[in-house]
Amino acid sequence: MAESDKVFSGAIPEFYDTLMVPLIFDAYAADMAQRVAAYSPGSVLETAAGSGAVTRALAPRLGTHTHYVATDLNQPMLDYASTRQGADSRIEWQRADALDLPFEDASFDIVCCQFGAMFFPDRVAGYAQAHRVLKPGGHFVFSVWDRIEENAFADDITNAMAELFVENPPRFLARTPHGYHDVKLIREDLSHAGFADIEIKTIATVSHSTSAAAVATAYCLGTPLRNEIEFRDPGLLQLATERATEAIARRHGQGPVAGKIQAHMIVATKSVATVSTQS
Repeated sequence: MAESDKVFSGAIPEFYDTLMVPLIFDAYAADMAQRVAAYSPGSVLETAAGSGAVTRALAPRLGTHTHYVATDLNQPMLDYASTRQGADSRIEWQRADALDLPFEDASFDIVCCQFGAMFFPDRVAGYAQAHRVLKPGGHFVFSVWDRIEENAFADDITNAMAELFVENPPRFLARTPHGYHDVKLIREDLSHAGFADIEIKTIATVSHSTSAAAVATAYCLGTPLRNEIEFRDPGLLQLATERATEAIARRHGQGPVAGKIQAHMIVATKSVATVSTQS
């Protein structure tokens, strides 16, 4: 993963939240919120909270005395998320590295993470941290995108970028958001981190947008793909967005567009007999 893949700053957080979240994240956030709330947790830790899509979906479903800590490594995203949430005494916002969580062992009933594990430099270490801070019998609920070929808009845009930047195509979408989709590998990584009870469900749905241009703008301006484009030539950001728009329109038509998206939802449970010795 390139270092720029983790940079969500400048205008990206707002574009991400206003364009990307309703495009592909809201449906999965609602699904995760329903799953987490069903456990009636008294304490929840969210890692890689981003712009707060899951936080906004989950908080209304939790009990009045639930302690909810929302964390992210990227301070600009966390700052933006907190402004979108509104006042809620149950929620604590804290910058934290998912690979080095500043919480005591067995502190939470639930650890949840929507589409963040793909960005972990060391996923086993991140999973081990989730395992450590979970109470025995607690659940680690997280999601990752399936391969890019199962996600129409991301695939279309990646192919369009390859045509525009022939010698050095931006591969952020394929490399990072859609680069960790092997279910066997996910299970192995979780097992190495100490989880034995692992359930994985693949969920497909359809992403809708008012236009091809809106989709292209979301991906080209609201994700670190923007960083890759501007690194190659800042003057080509508009052209890249136009080429992405054309690619989506060719495949999905003019006017409102719809494309398949697909992700894995994972629930890993910490054994009741487990006594963590990790630090």
